[in-house]
Amino acid sequence: MDDIRQLNLAQLKQLIQSNDELMVGNYISQNLVVARNVQVSIIAAQFSGTPTLLPEMRILLITRGSACMTLNMIDHNITAGDLLYLGTNGIIQYRQASPDIQALGISMSDDLFQLAIGNSIPGAFDGHLRDFQLHLQPHEASFYDNIHHMIHQHTGMPGHSSQVTLHLLSALLWFVNHLWQQHEQSSSLNLSREQRLFSHFVQLASRYAPEHHTIDFYARHLCLTPRYLSTIIRQVSGKTAKQWIDDALITRIKIELRHSSKPIATIADDMNFPNPSFFVKFFKRMTGITPSQFRR
Repeated sequence: MDDIRQLNLAQLKQLIQSNDELMVGNYISQNLVVARNVQVSIIAAQFSGTPTLLPEMRILLITRGSACMTLNMIDHNITAGDLLYLGTNGIIQYRQASPDIQALGISMSDDLFQLAIGNSIPGAFDGHLRDFQLHLQPHEASFYDNIHHMIHQHTGMPGHSSQVTLHLLSALLWFVNHLWQQHEQSSSLNLSREQRLFSHFVQLASRYAPEHHTIDFYARHLCLTPRYLSTIIRQVSGKTAKQWIDDALITRIKIELRHSSKPIATIADDMNFPNPSFFVKFFKRMTGITPSQFRR
């Protein structure tokens, strides 16, 4: 697996401000980005082929063009009319993007998200999903565009009200949740049981791999035998369940090595390895180098 880079809001702000073309139609602050004109091809050129950690949530509505990307280990082909959600600490990897691709984008810190939502959290954002992709109908995309435009207009006003911004953000999040719920009801009729199990398994592996390294945990969580789950995952994806778990685990380890100053022994303990020696052997088997070499 490739090295991991990071693109947080502060880094995104610096990237936008250093590029006049990116500055057009975009609002960015410490906790919020509202982009009316996301030049995806410019950002993709900066991070093409490299897995990138996004510490804050992102929502993109593709308005033109197309792209191929990987979200949390799963490949996605996106085109105009697609809405993408990537949750906190999601990992994205741009594969290819058409030169004309554009999007409406919004990103906010966890603190701002909590203020906007309050005590009632929409199901799409309650933490059980790390990402999803929806294809919007023209009237749905138009309504999303209208809310997004109001947020952008208001944040651009001198002395704008924080309460108005929060309520507008809440409206946008609840609308996306409504779209997701409709999609779930429809897709549950079209997806096979095996495909639904695979999707659930990947979400679990992406979330719990640092704590649980064996298939037994995931099989129990899905009320299946380990052997049956292994068979289903291989049939649907062509990869073993253990490969998916190890890929998710090594990605999280790389993030810790790259973006923290924790001693390797501490990371090994955090990732539930029995001892640092076992941790080093696992990392070298997966990457060909030691954790110390990767960190350097």
